[in-house]
Amino acid sequence: MQAQSQLKAIYKDNADTIIGNMDTSIFLGGKEPTTLKELAAALGKETIDTYNTGESRGRETSHSLNYQKLGKELMSQDELAVMDGGKCILQLRGVHPFLSDKYDITRHPNFQYTADADDKNAFDIEAFLSTRLKPKPSEVYDVFEVDVDTEGE
Repeated sequence: MQAQSQLKAIYKDNADTIIGNMDTSIFLGGKEPTTLKELAAALGKETIDTYNTGESRGRETSHSLNYQKLGKELMSQDELAVMDGGKCILQLRGVHPFLSDKYDITRHPNFQYTADADDKNAFDIEAFLSTRLKPKPSEVYDVFEVDVDTEGE
């Protein structure tokens, strides 16, 4: 699925269960609001330390130092929506989400065996699920006739 709204449209109430059971997800980019909102929340916040110094001058000079910790989203929804097209965000179980370069699948050594390289490599689910035996004219088979008598049992 490219967007979480697609999952929710198909599986309705079970969509959150499916998302909760995923060990890995990859965000390739997009603008769908639900996906962006949940990804921004999953990325979380980072802590920013700020130091402010002040000096006041009067009859006597005084100095002050102010230390603060602030939280900032790692990537906001609008930053995710305009993310570089060559990047993706990977979320793996047990690891903080991270930004990565997209992999050019055409450079993989086995790309030639994929349906993207040649349509003849596409998986035919109907042929796979078919249980009908389709003998070829050149093949030789032995045929046995079996008579099952269930009354004698």
